[in-house]
Amino acid sequence: MKELPRIASAEPVIHGVLKLTFLDGYEGIVDLRGIMAEGEIFAYIRDPAGFRSVRVESYGHSIYWGEEGNEEVDFGSDSLRQRAIRQAEILRLAS
Repeated sequence: MKELPRIASAEPVIHGVLKLTFLDGYEGIVDLRGIMAEGEIFAYIRDPAGFRSVRVESYGHSIYWGEEGNEEVDFGSDSLRQRAIRQAEILRLAS
């Protein structure tokens, strides 16, 4: 079984964009603006103050907003890592 990447820290860069650092040393930027623009579930993080309250789950397997165990919104570390890699590749190809 493949081990999940674990997040060490998550820092807002601008509203809707996070810098993630993983325990294995990988750092990536993840742009969530497209995702959070749609759906009522993301209303909490569309508010800039709500977005800045991002937290890393105890074991680093996800980031979340709200209270741990009763999250308003959460994203898993594996999908965030894939998104960071994909977005970095898009930027590399565009430059």
